[in-house]
Amino acid sequence: MAGVKSLLTITIAALTIAALGLLAFASPSAARDYDCSDFSTQAQAQKYLLKGDPYRLDSNSDGVACESLPCPCSTARPGGKPPLPPKEVRFSGRVVNVVDGDTIDVRRAGRGIVRIRILGIDTPEVYGGVECGGRNASALMKRLARGRLRVVTDPRQPKRDRYGRLLAYVSRDGADLGRVMVSKGRAKVYVVGSRFSRFAPYKRAERIARLDSRGTWGTCGSI
Repeated sequence: MAGVKSLLTITIAALTIAALGLLAFASPSAARDYDCSDFSTQAQAQKYLLKGDPYRLDSNSDGVACESLPCPCSTARPGGKPPLPPKEVRFSGRVVNVVDGDTIDVRRAGRGIVRIRILGIDTPEVYGGVECGGRNASALMKRLARGRLRVVTDPRQPKRDRYGRLLAYVSRDGADLGRVMVSKGRAKVYVVGSRFSRFAPYKRAERIARLDSRGTWGTCGSI
């Protein structure tokens, strides 16, 4: 009987060691549940997405993983398929905070608060050192961005910047706030990569504002 017990003990020990060995060599994907915070760039998450998406890295099923992550970015698709054409995002929301002349926070129904970097413009800084015209630009945006706003992205541009802010045009009662800022001389036209869809009218408004020395062009000489 003692021999049987010894044999049983040895068998259990061997099975335990074998199980531990299997766990040690198990793949990381089998041992943990991934989410977007496990990746430092969107391209890294997209590479993982191509292996399948059991962890819902592509939350809106558009074929792009973790769109809130900073670039480098990728829209590569399984099997070498071409990427889906970019989709325009439209929604209405109520402004809850004006960060500065080109950044606002908007409450989107069912999605919480979305930080928006207004597409196509750049205004003088008010954080990390106040630049000439910065406070005036922020004050004008506070007057313009009130109540309910209309937000729309540009399919020619990335959906988000490296800080995770949504890149979009913003309008109120049909007025394009970015273009208004440029027209009044409180913002300059800002292009990252390819030209955005509204570049031509923005650039015309900037040229007129600069020639007329409007806003910051007149008080500071440049923006």
